[in-house]
Amino acid sequence: MAAAAATAATKGNGGGGCRAGGGEAGGARKKRGPGPLATAYLVIYNVVMTAGWLVIAVGLVRAYLAKGSYHSLYYSIEKPLKFFQTGALLEIIHCAVGIVPSSVVLTSFQVMSRVFLIWAVTHSVKEVQSEDSVLLFVIAWTITEIIRYSFYTFSLLNHLPYLIKWARYTLFIVLYPMGVSGELLTIYAALPFVRQAGLYSISLPNKYNFSFDYYAFLILIMISYIPLFPQLYFHMIHQRRKVLSHTEEHKKFE
Repeated sequence: MAAAAATAATKGNGGGGCRAGGGEAGGARKKRGPGPLATAYLVIYNVVMTAGWLVIAVGLVRAYLAKGSYHSLYYSIEKPLKFFQTGALLEIIHCAVGIVPSSVVLTSFQVMSRVFLIWAVTHSVKEVQSEDSVLLFVIAWTITEIIRYSFYTFSLLNHLPYLIKWARYTLFIVLYPMGVSGELLTIYAALPFVRQAGLYSISLPNKYNFSFDYYAFLILIMISYIPLFPQLYFHMIHQRRKVLSHTEEHKKFE
């Protein structure tokens, strides 16, 4: 999940894909973008996803104003969050059929890690849904995805406002640590309930002679954040310097 948040900020794993960032890379080898029909579909997809995450953002604000508290806001946006985050599975198909020239493996990891957190942790362990840590990663994801899908949409239309480009390559400085913190704290909060219920665990003996400890699996996921977070975070910082400095140089020559 940490890797997903990081790489999603610098790579085109969504509807716009690498085409969205093609102008930024400026490499000698240019890849041909999707055809007219594929482009039209991708624009519609990204507009719908942008609107979906805006619905989630508005839902959070309305619930907060109605309750006067930020506690347990997850319940007010649970259904649209599940729907639109799960809908991102289409991005794997986009890569697989070739309308987005991104890695199927990388995109699968990015999307599935978030889907896992939504369904296998937050949905499955009801007790954590009222935790403030859930709101932490939901807010980080929501802002990130509104910017990301807007970026892809305008890039596909060949009309990318600098503000959106700047936001995509700048706000991660705060949003990425915020999202990672929320994810880790949510998984940590789920651990005692997973252990007590034996959730998704398989114990021996059984006819398949196979065992699986979901509690230990979640701990391994948390540990994986330790090497991934610094490496990916500083990679994103490097990408920001390269992309935004390239933009500034381009402006000088205009």
